[in-house]
Amino acid sequence: MKIDLHIHTTYSDGVYPPEKVVDAAIEAGLDAIAITDHDNVLSYPKAKAYIEKILPKNGAKPLILIPGIEINTIYKGYEVHILGYYMNMENSDFQKVIKYQQNARLKQTKEILKLLAKKEGIKINIEDIKNTVAQGGSIGRPHLAKAICQAGGTASVIEAYNKYINNDSPVYVQRKTVSPHEAVETIYDAGGIPVFAHPYDVDIAETLIKDLMNYGLRGIEAYHRKHSPAMVEYFSTIAEKYGLIMTGGSDFHAPHPTNGNIILGKSFIPEWVYGKLTEEKKRLDMA
Repeated sequence: MKIDLHIHTTYSDGVYPPEKVVDAAIEAGLDAIAITDHDNVLSYPKAKAYIEKILPKNGAKPLILIPGIEINTIYKGYEVHILGYYMNMENSDFQKVIKYQQNARLKQTKEILKLLAKKEGIKINIEDIKNTVAQGGSIGRPHLAKAICQAGGTASVIEAYNKYINNDSPVYVQRKTVSPHEAVETIYDAGGIPVFAHPYDVDIAETLIKDLMNYGLRGIEAYHRKHSPAMVEYFSTIAEKYGLIMTGGSDFHAPHPTNGNIILGKSFIPEWVYGKLTEEKKRLDMA
């Protein structure tokens, strides 16, 4: 069974709309996917409706679509992302967290735009940035970097990041997010499975994972396209040590910039990962 449990669309910082993600998943021979856009779940109904529309017509094998999200948090200076699977997306507390996160994204962007205009003379309209994502989607640093480049503020997107979108920049304002503890607890209370995303870039990962277990953390994303075999083994050992499940995904945003290859489903993820995920969902439903 081929799966990919970490995919982004135009509802956050991905370049494909949900429908094209579904097409790419089918073409890659995937059996199950989770679209995990940052701080929103708007892509899920779009992808679900599209799957129901096309599969009976093209005779393709069924594609399982798992409800998912990736909640961005900041904790002690670290970017800590929490993946969620199978949560009730209509849960009121879950919706409140999404609303809070969206407002925080908008406020951060507006504050940075004011500073860019005041200190650097780079004038960008907030509506122009909103228009770079699907309606209602999550604006973030990638969209801001592109807008700076397009406004002539830098020669490239990379230069925009290096010069303006980092904590050392005089025009950068850090986003005020929910804590990873709140994100985990909210997903868990909404009947979902909270998972610590790509732990490779969080130096305090193991300590934080142990702490988050008290709030309902149930998994670690051990398999990720940026994880070396040694990292996979390390995070798998931590998962086994604390009785957590392991998940994985490509963290797909866009085709490869040089050769155009689509990495969707290209990460090696053991077949049993999907089984463990569904077993955990059943266990939580019976608890």
